[in-house]
Amino acid sequence: MRKFVIQLLINAVAFFVAITLLRGHGIEAQGGNVWVNYLVLGLIFSVINALLRPLLIALGCPVIILTLGLGILLINTLLFYLTGVIGKSLGAGFVVSGFLPAFLGGLVVSLVGMVLNVALRSEMRD
Repeated sequence: MRKFVIQLLINAVAFFVAITLLRGHGIEAQGGNVWVNYLVLGLIFSVINALLRPLLIALGCPVIILTLGLGILLINTLLFYLTGVIGKSLGAGFVVSGFLPAFLGGLVVSLVGMVLNVALRSEMRD
């Protein structure tokens, strides 16, 4: 349970950073700049990541291999966009106005998540 809560907070911070950096550049936040919205986005992203990411990686394995791993960035873009769509329907999301903002948002979420996961590695151990 502790690991789930830490991962949820990491995802919330990653979405806060991505939306703050890219606001006005193709991403517009919905529902205000409230931490509850970012926690909801973190929860949505955690669920989507757990359910869809393994399936998308398995189906896109040939593309991932042919692009030497860059296909993962397309999967991150899709997951970022899908999180925004689902979050917007719940009143806590954001609007992405194209592929490039979704790509940059997915990249920022991945980088911030990776840095925070490495920084909090000892806290994530059970």
